[in-house]
Amino acid sequence: MKEEIQKAFEAIRNGGVILYPTDTIWGLGCDPNNEQALEKLLAIKKRAKNKSLIVLVNNEGLLQRYVKEIPDVCFDLLDYAERPLTIVYPNGQYVSKLVLGLEKSIAIRLTKDEFCAQLIQKLKHGLISTSANISNQAYSNKIEELPADITDNADYIVNLPLKNDKQPPSQIIKIGADSGVTIIRK
Repeated sequence: MKEEIQKAFEAIRNGGVILYPTDTIWGLGCDPNNEQALEKLLAIKKRAKNKSLIVLVNNEGLLQRYVKEIPDVCFDLLDYAERPLTIVYPNGQYVSKLVLGLEKSIAIRLTKDEFCAQLIQKLKHGLISTSANISNQAYSNKIEELPADITDNADYIVNLPLKNDKQPPSQIIKIGADSGVTIIRK
């Protein structure tokens, strides 16, 4: 795993897009502040620029770096979530505008996956995580079923398996400025 972390780290540091196993499904990732890498990622996915992207973090300190104010309810939600949970917070910061939602919201998932957590630790910043599929098409948990447009255009493909190839994408909820909760994906 150390070698894969190093190779993924170098690809991201050099402005690349990686294809990697996340705590949920295969994902495409890059530096959340590298505009050129984000543009490339969006082009690979054929995804509109007005759709926000998820940022993976490995600890609450990094979460607090990207969110101006975290409502207390979020810590309870993270503690009690039974599967990976992405929370869309109001007022994201310290990432490219291509990562933020229309209202400057930011989607963040606190990952417990060993590879992802160690890569984020080495990067010293969050990691973009978006499903490895063409926008509006089905995703797959099997790398051999991913579209060639994805596999051929990633700068580096991490040579590690998904921990659970039956895992669905993360649950997504949105927290309003008033701490109201909206379920986006169960």
